[in-house]
Amino acid sequence: MGRAMRIRILGPLSVPGAEVGGARVRALLVRLALDPGRVVTYERLAEDLWPDDTPEHPPAALQSLVSRLRRQAPGLVASHPSGYLLDVPREAVDAWEFERLTRAGRAASADPVEAGSLLRRALSLWRGPALADVAGLPLATAPAARLDELRAVALEGRIAADLAVRPGGREGVPAPEELIAEIEEAVAAHPLREPFHALLVRALLAVGRRADALAAFERIRRRLAGELGVDPGPELREAHLAALREDGAGPAVREGNLPAAVTSFVGRRADVLRVRELLGRARLVTLTGPGGAGKTRLAVEAARGLAGEVWLVELAPVTDPAGVAAAVRATLPLPAPGVGDGRRDAVEALVADLRGFGGVVVLDNCEHVVAEAARVAGRLLAGVPGLRILATGREALDIPGEHLHPVPALELPAVGATVEEARACGAVALFADRAAAVRPGFVVDDAGVADVVRVCRELDGMPLAIEIAAARLRSMPLPRLVEGLGGRLAFRGGRTAEPRHRTLRAVIGWSWDLLDPEEQALLRRLSVFAGGVTAESVGRVCGGGARVPALLASLADKSLVVVVERAAEVRYRLLETVRSYAAERLVESGEADETRARHARHFLEVAEAVEPLLRGREQSRVLAVLGRGAGRSGRGAGSGTGVG
Repeated sequence: MGRAMRIRILGPLSVPGAEVGGARVRALLVRLALDPGRVVTYERLAEDLWPDDTPEHPPAALQSLVSRLRRQAPGLVASHPSGYLLDVPREAVDAWEFERLTRAGRAASADPVEAGSLLRRALSLWRGPALADVAGLPLATAPAARLDELRAVALEGRIAADLAVRPGGREGVPAPEELIAEIEEAVAAHPLREPFHALLVRALLAVGRRADALAAFERIRRRLAGELGVDPGPELREAHLAALREDGAGPAVREGNLPAAVTSFVGRRADVLRVRELLGRARLVTLTGPGGAGKTRLAVEAARGLAGEVWLVELAPVTDPAGVAAAVRATLPLPAPGVGDGRRDAVEALVADLRGFGGVVVLDNCEHVVAEAARVAGRLLAGVPGLRILATGREALDIPGEHLHPVPALELPAVGATVEEARACGAVALFADRAAAVRPGFVVDDAGVADVVRVCRELDGMPLAIEIAAARLRSMPLPRLVEGLGGRLAFRGGRTAEPRHRTLRAVIGWSWDLLDPEEQALLRRLSVFAGGVTAESVGRVCGGGARVPALLASLADKSLVVVVERAAEVRYRLLETVRSYAAERLVESGEADETRARHARHFLEVAEAVEPLLRGREQSRVLAVLGRGAGRSGRGAGSGTGVG
């Protein structure tokens, strides 16, 4: 069967180009289509197809059904020693394609036109009740319920996307007036499903029917209280608040201050989806990662697809911890503190003024005021039940209820990757996008793929570093950029970049300045290790004694050291850009020669201790351990020689 052929089970069974007859034969094909490409055992098939009246010889009965199915639709069913399988790719079954498109649509929610298009395609696959041919059999109960739920989720997402499309981009998208009838039909079919009611309130607001929107909320509020004894959830409450604020003069305008995107957002779709999912079940989510990892951009893009108000509070300019609460007040549309508020704690006054607020506050760049940011966040969450907080920083706030999302580097291609393999990786996609902006016509091709891969790998897949490097193509060819990677810390960003993001040296310097003297000493000495290293080796080479594990943990918490776990072994390493910065600091401290000498002595002692094992069967394992321990030490701290 060709890949374009589809087995349709979202409605009555249909196989294009074939007529499958007989209720039991159709049930067999539906059952196999629930697990395409996977073997379904004889026992499971017999139990599913004959739940109440198992035939006297199930294998023979199954064989008879399969023979009939093969005659009617050749090439679909393959035999296996333990059962049968539907020998088609998953995308050839409409139910699986529906799930794929639904996931893609939900992941694209930051782009309502794209999200709506994907979800519209997903919903178009339905032709009737799911698994209609086996509706009376127990095998259909759970899968059909799951598909029905996913269908409702897809419909919610598609309508929400259609409502979010701006007036100038509505070609092919139903207008809010047209959506109202569709939402009312969904509300009738799912009378207690709150998202549909919230969408109805928002759609009515969008066409200026504020009184109808408030009445729609009141109807579902009474029904929830009368039938379930519960209050409306956050999404419905946010829609209600929007209706209360609406002045009736025209379509509702979402409040907030998120900046409009001026560049494309590349390589983070899965992260956006996870952050939104976390915010759907947690009230405090913190994005952590090193400087330049893209925490702020990810937070803004994730927040852009959330319902209700979203306010971005920029803490980078705050120099006094007391300024955290003041920054929140100055950002949100709140009144200035009253005359009597001087006798109240600033956070207490903020809590009082925010009561009833049901939106999201993004606390961006908390690391330099982390203790006060944690205190303010904790007080706000405790005193404002409808509030959610999305924080970013180089370490966690470390308060109860916090859910962490470490922001990883962008996906990197392997050394020697082909053009297609490289382009599929987020780091290369970002480099290509930003390079094309400053050098029109730039593409990753056979001639340049090796250089692009090297740039992205040398920069650890860090978005800011990649963007700054790509911008240099304005004035130099790609090979010269590769030659200059050793001086990456001096690469400069654009004129509008914040001072702390103007160069890679400034990015890391911002984090360095927040470290205490012990942490700074360990970090600069770690630069002699170019690969992963154990805490024991760190102690031998860098000093610190019993404090080493705690210092390493603190540096890891601040996103300056990467922790790598392999089986029962824990190793620590630095990103290359961080290592280059720390190496400069090591030289400035006057400790470089002494630290490199300790590094050489330590690994010489290790090599001498294991030397007898190098002549036996353990040779390969020992060499691997030695290699991991010493790393590429010849590059450490600017050294021209090294060990290992």
